[in-house]
Amino acid sequence: MAYSTIQLEKINESRLGIITLNRPEVRNAINPVMRDELSHAMEELEADAEIRAIIITGGSKVFAAGADIAAMVEKKAIEQFSRASLWDLAFQMEQSRKPIIAAVAGFCLGGGCELAMACDIRIASESAKFGQAEINIGIIPGGGGTVRLTRLVGLGKAKELVLTGRMIDAAEALRINLVNQVVPDVQLMTAAMEMAKAISRHSPVALSLAKYAVQNAADADLHTARTIENTCFSLAFSSEDKTEGMRAFLEKRKPVYKGK
Repeated sequence: MAYSTIQLEKINESRLGIITLNRPEVRNAINPVMRDELSHAMEELEADAEIRAIIITGGSKVFAAGADIAAMVEKKAIEQFSRASLWDLAFQMEQSRKPIIAAVAGFCLGGGCELAMACDIRIASESAKFGQAEINIGIIPGGGGTVRLTRLVGLGKAKELVLTGRMIDAAEALRINLVNQVVPDVQLMTAAMEMAKAISRHSPVALSLAKYAVQNAADADLHTARTIENTCFSLAFSSEDKTEGMRAFLEKRKPVYKGK
């Protein structure tokens, strides 16, 4: 598929897919075309057996300054209620078998912050600015901002950020657990790729099961979470990768995983 609002790159030697948001003229504001292209790119990477990890970035200047307000200003309530939304894309990302890393520089606001929160891991440059700024234009977050933000940073801090609409810098984002790591601006993609490589060297089967277990156990009661973990743990024993990984450990060599 030809993309007009994003760029898709596959680095086969690193088993890595990189999606770059590409609407610089509007600071990567997310419109329906970009949302649909992100969904198609996710499908493409999901279907590629050679890809084991994914990075989503907006480049070195800005991640995404939010949703495209010009595309929403004349919308009516029923149109918004019936629309496809960032929720659909976020669910797709969370259900992906492949770990997804957000590499965030510059503004990461509104829908941009919601997109980053749908990723499994967030790495920010020192210049990054985060926020759910929707309250400043008379609306509230509509792509998971009230939900994922609360689960990441806690109820009180989520209320503060949603109700004030203020931006926070990368240092505060790290302090409240909104991001996993903060690095100098020039090291952002290096850090993201190092993280992706540390992930992609593992068995695709184990990665898929581990992501599924963590994602689903986070929202479950303890008994259900235990059942999910035990099921995924046991399923790993049906894979060739499990045998290869254990034999390689005993033979003191690097495993060669086939994703089977």
